[in-house]
Amino acid sequence: MDDHGKAPNRWKRLAAQAKKRSAGKVVPAVLALLVAASLALLGWQYWFSYRPDRATDASAAKSAISAASDGTVAVLSYSPDTLDRDFSSAKSHLTGDFLSYYDQFTQQIVAPAAKQKSVKTSAVVLRAAVSDLHPDSATVLLFVNQSTQSKDRPEPTFTNSSVTVTLTKANGKWLISSFNPV
Repeated sequence: MDDHGKAPNRWKRLAAQAKKRSAGKVVPAVLALLVAASLALLGWQYWFSYRPDRATDASAAKSAISAASDGTVAVLSYSPDTLDRDFSSAKSHLTGDFLSYYDQFTQQIVAPAAKQKSVKTSAVVLRAAVSDLHPDSATVLLFVNQSTQSKDRPEPTFTNSSVTVTLTKANGKWLISSFNPV
């Protein structure tokens, strides 16, 4: 306090002015922080909600159906004259345990029977629909017609079947990881 007794009032006045000035700076800072937080939330929502939906849109479904159809035809079609090429083609559509199973099954059972009895099969997918679709997996239901001929039965026999194919996306390509008759 000085001789005139005005120091406390002066300090109060300066403190009040500083408080007003800082309040004017706090509000814009809080608004900027809220805008930044909102943008971060929108970015997070896009990344985790919108992007996965794009990976499961109509184009992804069409791609999964195409891969399931092509793979099913390759798995169910073979000729005794071209077994190695047919099996190799089929294996290029497969992955995981099903690839191992298919390789073993075709070598131990299908190939000997196809060669011995001259079995020739040909499959056609009539209809297909996606029953489940995720960014890295899909399940497709297929309706298949298959004709089979052999040395014992030269006239083709036709069978209709339904197959559920599970696909896994590996390196950007849909591959069959499970193949189950319905």
